[in-house]
Amino acid sequence: MHIADITMFHAPASGGVRTYLQAKHRVLRAAQVRASLVVPGAEGDSLGDTHTLPALRLPLGQGYRFPLRRRPWCNTLVDLAPDLIEAGDPYVTAWAALDAGQRLGVPVVGFYHSDLPRLMGDRFGNHVRQRLIRYVVDLYRRFDSVLAPCKAMAERLTEWGVDNVRVQPLGVDLAQFHPDRFDPGLRRRYGIGEDKRLLIFVGRCSREKNIDTLLATMKKLGSDYHLLLMGPGMPHQVPDNVTVVERCCGAHEVATALASSDALLHAGTRETFGLIAQEAMASGLPVIGARAGALIENVPLGGGILCRPLDPDAMAEACTALFSNDIAASGRYARHFVERQFGWDSVIHRLHEHYRDLARQDLPHARSHYR
Repeated sequence: MHIADITMFHAPASGGVRTYLQAKHRVLRAAQVRASLVVPGAEGDSLGDTHTLPALRLPLGQGYRFPLRRRPWCNTLVDLAPDLIEAGDPYVTAWAALDAGQRLGVPVVGFYHSDLPRLMGDRFGNHVRQRLIRYVVDLYRRFDSVLAPCKAMAERLTEWGVDNVRVQPLGVDLAQFHPDRFDPGLRRRYGIGEDKRLLIFVGRCSREKNIDTLLATMKKLGSDYHLLLMGPGMPHQVPDNVTVVERCCGAHEVATALASSDALLHAGTRETFGLIAQEAMASGLPVIGARAGALIENVPLGGGILCRPLDPDAMAEACTALFSNDIAASGRYARHFVERQFGWDSVIHRLHEHYRDLARQDLPHARSHYR
């Protein structure tokens, strides 16, 4: 079987989608399944089964590029002649995937990684949100299967009128993110006292991550706590008990920082899976997070505490409550939860079975994506 992934959500500083694609292709190749990747780049190029097409770099887009014409992307997919195509964004490449699927007569899967109407609605209001809902429904109804990374997202798509929605969680590299990555020298390198309760957050400084809530929480917690804030675009004006690493950090560095901290602090309210929360729990950390989005599903009772969203007082109280109990036991429970649910190998093997089922079916969508 030959599977082709296409998405614009692939950049040096990108997060969950790129991690998912890298893990998926690694597991599929180990299972002797060919996996091709078509993504934007500065110029057209091919290296093995990774193909880049030139695309416009987005200003202030943290390295993302936006394709403007779908024909070159469609042609590339047709030339690859896969047995199944998966589109990882709702923009030009999604329509190119549908075009290619129509020409090849193969199933096309749409992975709904981010909640576009809610993200844009937060910025531009309800009118924009409603228009984007109509766009999302029109697009995703055309796919032979729609994947959503959590139950809440799948239910939302179904309520809007999208059929064939399947919950497909992401996963965690259980060897990379492991308590054994603990580094006793990390605090010294960053000038953080051994007596501090060390919190950490890793991610992009985007609006939906609510970094301002994290900073306000740290002001309330005071000097007994310290926050290590890692990721591109993070603010420099921060309280004294916050250390900023303002750059894109590699997986090894992130894994070490997580395993060397005490708990993850996460104020995001628009998470569709919450990959950093799963990576933290795999590293033996409990999670203090907002009771919103996928964190509600994916942070178990006993593996952390969820609190009222966008409320620094509530988040500070949750921190205090967590540290007043056996935080090491919470971390062990969190690790066991991720081992049972979210190892990449088991996640991708289940997805591969779904691909095989689709390829065996006589799907009406695969015959015509433009009914």
